Amino acid sequence: MRASLAKLIETCQLVTPSMSGFLGGLEASGWVKHVRSVLETASFITGAVAGGASVLVHCSDGWDRTSQTCALAQLLLDPYYRTLRGFQILIEKEWLAFGHKFTDRCGHIQGDSKEVAPIFTQFIDCVWQLLQILPSAFEFNERYLLILHDHVFSSQFGTFIGNCQKDRVDLRLSERTYSLWGYISSHEREYRNPLYRKDSTADVLRINLCPQSIRFWRGMYNRFENGVHPREPLGDLLAATTEHTQSLSDQADFLTKRITWLKGELERSNSKKGIECDNRILENAQQNGENEESEIGSKEGVCVLGVSEIEESLVSVGALTLGDEGGGEAGEVVKVAPDATFINPSHLVQGTRRLSAPLLRYQSEVCVCPAVSSVALDWRSFRNIRECSCSTPFDHFSRKHHCWRCGEVFCTRCIDKKAVLPGHLSLRPAPVCHPCYKDITRSVSVDTP
Repeated sequence: MRASLAKLIETCQLVTPSMSGFLGGLEASGWVKHVRSVLETASFITGAVAGGASVLVHCSDGWDRTSQTCALAQLLLDPYYRTLRGFQILIEKEWLAFGHKFTDRCGHIQGDSKEVAPIFTQFIDCVWQLLQILPSAFEFNERYLLILHDHVFSSQFGTFIGNCQKDRVDLRLSERTYSLWGYISSHEREYRNPLYRKDSTADVLRINLCPQSIRFWRGMYNRFENGVHPREPLGDLLAATTEHTQSLSDQADFLTKRITWLKGELERSNSKKGIECDNRILENAQQNGENEESEIGSKEGVCVLGVSEIEESLVSVGALTLGDEGGGEAGEVVKVAPDATFINPSHLVQGTRRLSAPLLRYQSEVCVCPAVSSVALDWRSFRNIRECSCSTPFDHFSRKHHCWRCGEVFCTRCIDKKAVLPGHLSLRPAPVCHPCYKDITRSVSVDTP
């Protein structure tokens, strides 16, 4: 296996690559053939267990091929292991607890070179093949497999250090190092598969392992090439579309609730005004004996108010300008003689409508517009964005992220903040960039008494 992977890497690093050279080198390495053999063994175990048979899996030592085939078989048998949490438990159980020699196989320290072997790399490659065959059956994506593979060799976390559980206990790794699973849980959004559907496949996966279904994993072995990269990964585009849809749906729910509230307030206000108008009409009828005018006012549902009161209320909000004495254009409230006590009820209808318009516009601007502006309606396209604002280049391995407040594209390090956006009904913290986070924090501190 060590020699097979070395030939594969040599093929990927050809100085003058050609189609015949690449295909010939890929065939000579035998790597893809070995991956298919491991998958065939796992498929055989799956079929036997699903059929009710007991299966004993045993290799020379019990910590290389046994871990590979048993873990893959459980991945095919149990849908729980196809989730992010389940896959973590599967690795903890079949690889770490059962004693796969990560330190020797990965070459963490200088030792016997013959002990180094890409057993775990081959397992990750097999899982990726399953992900390509049945993309909707797995909750995690390709980037999850890559980050897992890289940190097995980086030793940045203490999860995969040591040859067995006793080594990890003796080294007190749980006290002296960080866990990879904690890092992954804090970045779960990056590693979720947007195509995952829990009920889209049967509990036991039956896979077709024809030669055409086994692929060369370009994202693993050629991800750092300097040539022209293909289009944006489909998974990243789908994830961005899903997140944008969630943001817009959450904002639509907020606006619907706010509009319903405004409508209810207007209805209650109009109802209250109608009752006051009726009471005022009855009082005027009793005082002046104008029964006919009172009946008209009740039918029209208009309030007969004093000129000074109407003028003061309308002019104070800038709803209209009173016309000259004795008449005016249509749609305006016409002021009568200075010594008059009442105005025509039919004129008041027009004034009331003009008074409601600025009030409604004011409420909309105050209550709705700030919330609308707090959520980005249009997100910038990933196309032709080669680096982040912090000069971090984007490649096949690094994912691009959108700020939910401004809609711009950033790298993982520049969008590690989350904040509650007023335009979202759920008030769940959303990913935002550093400048937007500062603006939100500043506005909250200013608004807080």
